[in-house]
Amino acid sequence: MRQERPSASRSLSGRRSKIYLRRLMWIAAAGLAVIAAWCATLYFIIVGFDGVPKQGAAVRADTGIVLGASLWNNEPSPGLKERLDYAFQLYKEGVFPRFIVTGGLDHNGSTLTEAEGMRNYLVEKGVPGEAVSMDTQSRSTYENLLFAKQIMDENGWASAVIVTHNYHGARAADIAETVGYDPVQVRVTDSEVLMIPYHEAREVLAFTKWLGNKLFL
Repeated sequence: MRQERPSASRSLSGRRSKIYLRRLMWIAAAGLAVIAAWCATLYFIIVGFDGVPKQGAAVRADTGIVLGASLWNNEPSPGLKERLDYAFQLYKEGVFPRFIVTGGLDHNGSTLTEAEGMRNYLVEKGVPGEAVSMDTQSRSTYENLLFAKQIMDENGWASAVIVTHNYHGARAADIAETVGYDPVQVRVTDSEVLMIPYHEAREVLAFTKWLGNKLFL
Protein backbone atom coordinates (compact mmCIF):
# COMPACT_ATOMS: atom_id res chain seq x y z
CA MET A 1 0.00 0.00 0.00
CA ARG A 2 1.39 3.36 -1.02
CA GLN A 3 1.87 5.81 1.86
CA GLU A 4 1.46 9.60 1.53
CA ARG A 5 4.76 11.37 1.65
CA PRO A 6 5.39 13.43 4.82
CA SER A 7 5.90 16.64 2.79
CA ALA A 8 2.49 16.28 1.13
CA SER A 9 0.85 15.64 4.49
CA ARG A 10 2.43 18.75 5.97
CA SER A 11 1.32 20.80 2.96
CA LEU A 12 -2.30 19.62 3.36
CA SER A 13 -2.23 20.38 7.08
CA GLY A 14 -0.87 23.84 6.38
CA ARG A 15 -3.64 24.59 3.90
CA ARG A 16 -6.27 23.48 6.40
CA SER A 17 -4.73 25.68 9.10
CA LYS A 18 -4.86 28.69 6.80
CA ILE A 19 -8.52 27.98 6.00
CA TYR A 20 -9.40 27.73 9.71
CA LEU A 21 -7.45 30.92 10.43
CA ARG A 22 -9.29 32.83 7.70
CA ARG A 23 -12.62 31.59 9.03
CA LEU A 24 -11.72 32.69 12.55
CA MET A 25 -10.68 36.11 11.24
CA TRP A 26 -13.99 36.49 9.39
CA ILE A 27 -15.93 35.45 12.51
CA ALA A 28 -13.94 37.90 14.65
CA ALA A 29 -14.49 40.69 12.11
CA ALA A 30 -18.22 39.95 11.99
CA GLY A 31 -18.39 39.94 15.78
CA LEU A 32 -16.60 43.28 16.00
CA ALA A 33 -18.96 44.72 13.38
CA VAL A 34 -21.98 43.59 15.42
CA ILE A 35 -20.51 45.07 18.61
CA ALA A 36 -19.74 48.35 16.83
CA ALA A 37 -23.27 48.54 15.41
CA TRP A 38 -24.77 47.81 18.84
CA CYS A 39 -22.66 50.46 20.56
CA ALA A 40 -23.42 53.02 17.84
CA THR A 41 -27.15 52.37 18.12
CA LEU A 42 -27.14 52.78 21.90
CA TYR A 43 -24.92 55.85 21.65
CA PHE A 44 -27.38 57.63 19.34
CA ILE A 45 -30.28 56.67 21.62
CA ILE A 46 -28.37 58.12 24.58
CA VAL A 47 -27.28 61.40 22.98
CA GLY A 48 -30.61 61.86 21.21
CA PHE A 49 -32.69 61.68 24.37
CA ASP A 50 -34.40 64.99 25.14
CA GLY A 51 -36.81 64.08 27.90
CA VAL A 52 -40.13 62.27 28.13
CA PRO A 53 -42.26 63.95 26.99
CA LYS A 54 -39.95 66.10 24.88
CA GLN A 55 -38.42 69.15 26.52
CA GLY A 56 -40.83 72.05 26.41
CA ALA A 57 -43.92 69.89 26.88
CA ALA A 58 -45.88 70.63 30.06
CA VAL A 59 -45.55 68.05 32.83
CA ARG A 60 -47.01 67.89 36.33
CA ALA A 61 -46.57 65.23 38.97
CA ASP A 62 -47.16 64.35 42.60
CA THR A 63 -43.41 64.22 43.27
CA GLY A 64 -40.02 64.78 41.72
CA ILE A 65 -37.41 62.04 41.90
CA VAL A 66 -33.77 63.10 41.80
CA LEU A 67 -31.48 60.22 40.87
CA GLY A 68 -28.43 59.91 43.09
CA ALA A 69 -24.74 60.47 42.38
CA SER A 70 -21.63 60.81 44.50
CA LEU A 71 -21.13 63.02 47.53
CA TRP A 72 -17.86 64.85 48.10
CA ASN A 73 -17.09 65.36 51.78
CA ASN A 74 -20.75 64.66 52.62
CA GLU A 75 -21.95 67.29 50.15
CA PRO A 76 -23.34 66.73 46.65
CA SER A 77 -20.65 66.58 44.00
CA PRO A 78 -20.72 69.33 41.35
CA GLY A 79 -22.56 67.01 38.95
CA LEU A 80 -25.14 66.05 41.56
CA LYS A 81 -25.67 69.72 42.39
CA GLU A 82 -26.63 70.28 38.75
CA ARG A 83 -29.38 67.66 39.06
CA LEU A 84 -30.58 69.12 42.34
CA ASP A 85 -30.53 72.69 41.06
CA TYR A 86 -32.57 71.68 38.01
CA ALA A 87 -35.03 69.77 40.20
CA PHE A 88 -35.29 72.78 42.51
CA GLN A 89 -36.06 74.97 39.48
CA LEU A 90 -38.88 72.60 38.47
CA TYR A 91 -40.16 72.62 42.05
CA LYS A 92 -40.23 76.43 42.08
CA GLU A 93 -42.11 76.38 38.76
CA GLY A 94 -44.80 74.21 40.34
CA VAL A 95 -44.06 71.05 38.36
CA PHE A 96 -44.18 69.01 41.59
CA PRO A 97 -44.73 69.88 45.28
CA ARG A 98 -42.27 67.47 46.90
CA PHE A 99 -39.12 65.45 46.31
CA ILE A 100 -37.87 61.91 46.60
CA VAL A 101 -34.07 61.79 46.74
CA THR A 102 -32.29 58.50 46.17
CA GLY A 103 -28.99 56.83 46.95
CA GLY A 104 -27.21 54.83 49.62
CA LEU A 105 -23.80 55.20 51.24
CA ASP A 106 -20.81 55.82 48.98
CA HIS A 107 -17.54 54.01 49.61
CA ASN A 108 -15.51 57.20 49.28
CA GLY A 109 -15.28 58.27 52.91
CA SER A 110 -18.73 59.87 53.11
CA THR A 111 -20.60 59.34 56.37
CA LEU A 112 -23.94 60.41 54.91
CA THR A 113 -25.92 58.55 52.28
CA GLU A 114 -26.38 60.23 48.92
CA ALA A 115 -30.03 60.80 49.80
CA GLU A 116 -29.15 62.51 53.10
CA GLY A 117 -26.65 64.81 51.39
CA MET A 118 -29.22 65.65 48.73
CA ARG A 119 -31.93 66.38 51.28
CA ASN A 120 -29.60 68.67 53.23
CA TYR A 121 -28.77 70.58 50.06
CA LEU A 122 -32.42 71.09 49.16
CA VAL A 123 -33.32 72.16 52.69
CA GLU A 124 -30.52 74.72 52.59
CA LYS A 125 -32.11 76.10 49.42
CA GLY A 126 -35.39 76.57 51.24
CA VAL A 127 -37.31 73.34 50.64
CA PRO A 128 -39.21 72.27 53.80
CA GLY A 129 -37.74 69.12 55.31
CA GLU A 130 -41.13 67.42 55.31
CA ALA A 131 -41.30 67.89 51.52
CA VAL A 132 -38.27 65.64 50.98
CA SER A 133 -38.57 61.86 51.24
CA MET A 134 -35.44 59.71 51.16
CA ASP A 135 -34.44 56.34 49.77
CA THR A 136 -31.16 55.67 51.59
CA GLN A 137 -30.63 52.06 50.47
CA SER A 138 -30.37 52.02 46.67
CA ARG A 139 -27.08 51.27 44.93
CA SER A 140 -28.03 51.59 41.25
CA THR A 141 -30.38 53.48 38.94
CA TYR A 142 -32.68 50.46 38.92
CA GLU A 143 -32.85 50.45 42.72
CA ASN A 144 -33.20 54.26 42.78
CA LEU A 145 -36.38 54.02 40.76
CA LEU A 146 -37.67 50.80 42.32
CA PHE A 147 -37.35 52.07 45.90
CA ALA A 148 -38.69 55.52 44.96
CA LYS A 149 -41.72 53.80 43.43
CA GLN A 150 -42.26 51.98 46.74
CA ILE A 151 -42.20 55.34 48.57
CA MET A 152 -44.75 56.67 46.10
CA ASP A 153 -47.05 53.69 46.59
CA GLU A 154 -46.80 53.96 50.37
CA ASN A 155 -47.88 57.61 50.22
CA GLY A 156 -50.51 57.28 47.51
CA TRP A 157 -48.57 59.39 44.99
CA ALA A 158 -49.50 58.36 41.46
CA SER A 159 -47.06 60.28 39.24
CA ALA A 160 -43.47 61.46 39.24
CA VAL A 161 -41.01 63.53 37.25
CA ILE A 162 -37.59 61.87 37.22
CA VAL A 163 -34.66 64.30 37.13
CA THR A 164 -31.18 63.44 35.89
CA HIS A 165 -28.53 64.38 33.30
CA ASN A 166 -29.00 64.11 29.54
CA TYR A 167 -26.65 61.15 29.11
CA HIS A 168 -28.53 59.21 31.80
CA GLY A 169 -32.09 59.96 30.71
CA ALA A 170 -32.74 57.25 28.13
CA ARG A 171 -31.77 54.42 30.48
CA ALA A 172 -33.67 56.02 33.36
CA ALA A 173 -36.80 56.20 31.19
CA ASP A 174 -36.49 52.56 30.15
CA ILE A 175 -36.01 51.46 33.76
CA ALA A 176 -38.96 53.56 34.90
CA GLU A 177 -41.21 51.92 32.32
CA THR A 178 -40.02 48.48 33.41
CA VAL A 179 -40.61 49.23 37.10
CA GLY A 180 -44.15 50.41 36.41
CA TYR A 181 -44.14 54.21 36.27
CA ASP A 182 -47.17 55.44 34.36
CA PRO A 183 -46.79 57.91 32.84
CA VAL A 184 -43.01 57.88 32.42
CA GLN A 185 -41.82 61.47 32.78
CA VAL A 186 -38.10 62.28 32.68
CA ARG A 187 -36.53 65.72 32.69
CA VAL A 188 -32.84 66.06 31.86
CA THR A 189 -30.25 68.78 32.29
CA ASP A 190 -26.98 69.58 30.53
CA SER A 191 -23.72 69.64 32.45
CA GLU A 192 -21.00 72.23 32.65
CA VAL A 193 -18.83 70.26 35.08
CA LEU A 194 -18.85 66.65 33.85
CA MET A 195 -16.72 65.10 31.11
CA ILE A 196 -19.71 64.26 28.97
CA PRO A 197 -17.90 62.18 26.28
CA TYR A 198 -16.59 59.92 29.04
CA HIS A 199 -20.01 59.60 30.67
CA GLU A 200 -21.72 58.95 27.32
CA ALA A 201 -19.24 56.18 26.52
CA ARG A 202 -19.62 54.69 29.99
CA GLU A 203 -23.40 54.89 29.63
CA VAL A 204 -23.25 52.64 26.55
CA LEU A 205 -21.81 49.92 28.78
CA ALA A 206 -24.25 50.65 31.60
CA PHE A 207 -27.22 50.56 29.20
CA THR A 208 -25.99 47.25 27.77
CA LYS A 209 -25.69 45.80 31.27
CA TRP A 210 -29.18 47.01 32.15
CA LEU A 211 -30.74 45.45 29.04
CA GLY A 212 -29.07 42.17 29.94
CA ASN A 213 -30.33 42.31 33.52
CA LYS A 214 -33.78 43.27 32.28
CA LEU A 215 -34.13 39.88 30.59
CA PHE A 216 -34.12 38.17 34.00
CA LEU A 217 -36.57 40.46 35.84
